[in-house]
Amino acid sequence: MRFRVIAAAGFLALTAAAAGAQNINGAGATFPYPIYSRWFSEYSQVHPNVHINYQSIGSGGGIRQVSEGTVDFGATDGPMNDQQIHDAKVKTMHVPTVLGAVVPVYNLPGVNQELKFSSDVIADIYLGKITKWNDGRIAKDNVGVSLPDKSILPVYRSDGSGTTYIFTDFLSKVSTDWTSRVGKGTSVKWPVGIGQKGNEGVAGMVRQSPYSFGYVELIYAAQNKMQFGLVRNASGKFVKASTSGVTAAAAAASKNIPNDYRVSITNAPGADSYPISSFTWLLIPVQSADPAKGKALAEFLTWMLDKGENEAASMTYAPLPKAVQDRVRITIRQIK
Repeated sequence: MRFRVIAAAGFLALTAAAAGAQNINGAGATFPYPIYSRWFSEYSQVHPNVHINYQSIGSGGGIRQVSEGTVDFGATDGPMNDQQIHDAKVKTMHVPTVLGAVVPVYNLPGVNQELKFSSDVIADIYLGKITKWNDGRIAKDNVGVSLPDKSILPVYRSDGSGTTYIFTDFLSKVSTDWTSRVGKGTSVKWPVGIGQKGNEGVAGMVRQSPYSFGYVELIYAAQNKMQFGLVRNASGKFVKASTSGVTAAAAAASKNIPNDYRVSITNAPGADSYPISSFTWLLIPVQSADPAKGKALAEFLTWMLDKGENEAASMTYAPLPKAVQDRVRITIRQIK
C-alpha cells in the first residue's frame, strides 16, 4: 500500500512537471545561430522545464513566421521595415542580443597573404565591373601580392538573409552605383554570381571553388578556417574583422539608437571601427498567445543579459554595450 502511495505521488509529480514544461519554438537568422544554439542548450540545462527549439532558416523566414504567428519568436539581422511591421498579424518588438561582423571570404590558390579590399571594389565585384583577380584596383590595394589572371566567382545568399541585409546596407552606403542598381534588403537581385542557402552554403561553396569570393558572418569564416580580407572603413583605414572592431562600431552609434532598436551601424565612423558590423535581434511578440511562454521568454532574455553576454567574445561576437543592456532590461518588462 505504501509503495502504491509513493508511486502515485511520483506519477503526479512527473505529470505536474510535464504540464509545467514550456516548449518554445523560434526561427530565423543563421548569422547568430552558433551562439543561439549554445545559449538555448545552456539555458535548458539550468531550466529543465524550458526547451527552446530554433530553426536556422534565414532572417526573411524568421520575420515571415513570427509575423504569421507560426513560431513563438523570430530572429533577424536586418530589422523589419515599416511595411513589414504594419502588415504583421503579430506585433513584435526588436530585442538586440549581440553584435557581429560580416567578412569578405575568398579562395585564392597560391596566395597566402591577407588581402585588402576597398569598399567600392567589393561593390564592383558583385556589380560585375571587376571580373579578374589581377584587376588593377585590387592590385593597388595589395602591393607586392602576386594576383592570378583568373576570373572571380562571386557567391551570394540565395535565401532571405540578414547577412545579405548587412552586406548590402554597407554597399549602399559606399557605392552610389550599387544604391541605384541593386539597393539593400534581405533579398536583392544580384547582377552576377551564384547563390547558396545560408551562411553555411556560402562558406561551403567558397571553400570548394577556387578563385571564388563571398561574404559570411565572422564565426563561419573562423570555424571553417577560411581566408577573409581586411576592409577599408569610413576613416580610410583597412581593418580586419574582430570583436574589438565591432565594439568600436557599436560605440560610435550607441548614443543614437532609437527606442525600437532598429539601427544600422555599417560604415560607422572611427579609425578602429570595422565597417560591416551589425546588431542582431530577436523578434519577440509584445503579447504572446500563451502568457506562460511570454514569461519564459522574458526570463530567458534576462538570463541572456546576466550570463549569455559573457560568452559572446569567445564565439567571435561582440556583447551588447552596457548602455544598450540597461535599456533592454527595461524593454523586457513589456513582454507579456
